[in-house]
Amino acid sequence: MIDLKELFQFAIDQKASDLHLTENSPPILRVDGKLSVTDYPPLQKDDLKKTVYSVLSDRQKEKFERDLELDFSLALEGLERFRVNVHTQRGCVEAAFRRIPSQIPTTDELGLPLAITTFAQKPTGLVLITGPTGSGKTTTLAAMINYINSKRACMITCIEDPIEYVHKNGTAVIKQREVYSDTHSFAEALKRCLRQDPDVIVVGEMRDLETISTALTAAETGHLVLATLHTPDAAQTIERIIDVFPSHQQQQVRLQLSAGLQGVVSQTLLSRIDIEGRVLATEVLVATPAVRNLIREQAVEQIPTAIQTGMKFGMHTMDMSLKILFEKGIISYEDAIAYAKNPSEFQDILKKN
Repeated sequence: MIDLKELFQFAIDQKASDLHLTENSPPILRVDGKLSVTDYPPLQKDDLKKTVYSVLSDRQKEKFERDLELDFSLALEGLERFRVNVHTQRGCVEAAFRRIPSQIPTTDELGLPLAITTFAQKPTGLVLITGPTGSGKTTTLAAMINYINSKRACMITCIEDPIEYVHKNGTAVIKQREVYSDTHSFAEALKRCLRQDPDVIVVGEMRDLETISTALTAAETGHLVLATLHTPDAAQTIERIIDVFPSHQQQQVRLQLSAGLQGVVSQTLLSRIDIEGRVLATEVLVATPAVRNLIREQAVEQIPTAIQTGMKFGMHTMDMSLKILFEKGIISYEDAIAYAKNPSEFQDILKKN
C-alpha cells in the first residue's frame, strides 16, 4: 500500500493541482494543466482500495459503498488540504485529489479584473463566477470572501460541497457549512440560511432549480449572493438560469434576474509560455441599465455586443482578455485562437494590430 501522506507531499513539491490514483497506473499528477505520470510503481486493485480507504472514516466508507460516489475534503497534519472524489471504474476503487493551498491568494495575485473587488463591495445582488471545471472558480470565490472579510463587518455564510479553503474570522464573521455533513442539500441550506441573519451568502454551486430560485430571492431581499455555475460565458450564464425554470415562470425569472444581477465573471486558465504556471483569462459582464433591459426583453443574444461596448463600465470580452495576454507574450497564438469565442474575428483583430 502506498503512503498517501508521502504522495501528497510529492504533489505539493511538484506544484501539482491534482493527483489521480487509478488501477494499473502509477499515480498521475496534473501540473500547469498537463498530466504527468510519476515514477511510482503501478497501483494494483487491492492496494489501491486499501490506500484510498486509509483516509476514509467508517461513515464515509459506508456512504461510498452505498452510493458508489463520495466527495469530501481532507486535511492531514502538516500538509495542505485536498478536495477528494472517490469513485469506481470497472469495479475498482479510484480517487481524484484536488490540492487546496493553505494560503488564500489575493485578487491581485490571481490577476482578477478590478470588477471582482467592485462586485465584492456591493451590499446586495447576485454575482456569478462561471467557467469550466478546473478553471479556478472556487479560488476566485475564496479571494472575494477574503477581500470582504478584510473590509466589511458582516455575517458571511458559505454553503459548500465540500469545504475547500478554510476561512478565519477577520472584520467579518464567516460560517462555512458543508453539504451532507452540516446540511442535507444546497437548496435546504440556502433556504434555512435566510433565517440566520447573513449579509453575504456564498453558494459553492447553483446546481438545481430550487437552489437558483432561492439564490435569486436572497439577492432580491437585501443580501449579496456569490455563486458559481459551469457555463462558458456571460450570455450562456443568463440563458442557463432562465432555461432551468418552466416556461410559464421564465418571464418572472427574467424580471428577478434583471433586477438582482450585479455581474458575471467567466474565466478559464491557460498555460503560460513566458514562465512556468498558468494565467487567468476572463470575461466581465456588469449589469448596467442597458444590460438589465436586454435580460428583461429576451435579447440575451445582444449581451456580447453590450460587453464589447461597455469597457468604460469595467466590461471586457474573453477575446479582449486573450488578445492582451497574447500581445504581452504570456500565452501562445495557438491557445489564444483555441479559446477565442470568435476565432476568425479574433485573427482579424490581431492582423490589424
